[in-house]
Amino acid sequence: MKKIVLITGATSGIGKATAHIFAENNYQLIITGRRADRLHTLKNELTTAYNIEVIDLCFDVQDQKAVAVALEGLPTAWKTINVLVNNAGLSLGLDPIHKGNLADWEQMIDTNVKGLLYVSKIVGNWMVDQQFGHIVNIGSIAGKETYANGNVYCATKHAVDSLTKAMRLDLLTSGIRVTAIHPGAVETEFSVVRFKGDQQRADKVYEGFEPLRPEDIADAIFYATQTPLHVNINEMVIMPTAQANASTIFRKS
Repeated sequence: MKKIVLITGATSGIGKATAHIFAENNYQLIITGRRADRLHTLKNELTTAYNIEVIDLCFDVQDQKAVAVALEGLPTAWKTINVLVNNAGLSLGLDPIHKGNLADWEQMIDTNVKGLLYVSKIVGNWMVDQQFGHIVNIGSIAGKETYANGNVYCATKHAVDSLTKAMRLDLLTSGIRVTAIHPGAVETEFSVVRFKGDQQRADKVYEGFEPLRPEDIADAIFYATQTPLHVNINEMVIMPTAQANASTIFRKS
């Protein structure tokens, strides 16, 4: 039987690129996201280009009941998941903590932390039952270094880092591998979402240097999942050459 990968937040950026690289390598895919039209389009792209089977599940990882209904409703054969990529996540706002928007805080926590947990609990139990699997959590350099005005977003990604380590400990005896991928600046919808659709402001984030591409991170994710079973890549911190740390980027004039 073909291997199965489940990718959350698959409708754009890193998630979409990851879907393509696994599909190209003959995995069956379960792709999830909030935008049904984009999911359907991606499913058609993947099945046409790679002649594989794809299930698309439209739900928001913030909604615990929707997560449970969608995942538990999968056919039994599709629950033997080899790889879970917890990619769904977002950042909202770039304000100092005393001026932060409470709704933004709640959405980041509910998506980046609680959403990851909702999906991981269900799929993790399946992996424990089958005594194999690989969980890849998409963190951020923001989960390694806190930067000015990043406050709650950085806190959620620090939580992802800690939860990854906890998963590795708790799932150790079940033969489940756990990896964290921590990207620096990647040009995706990330900044457009952070600035709530302000494309001009988002574009300035990537001015004057060459940022990472979604495909760069997808390559790393795929590599980590293809090592021999006795090898686990605990984490990768991946930066553009022009970025030294979370807040220092060399921009050419």
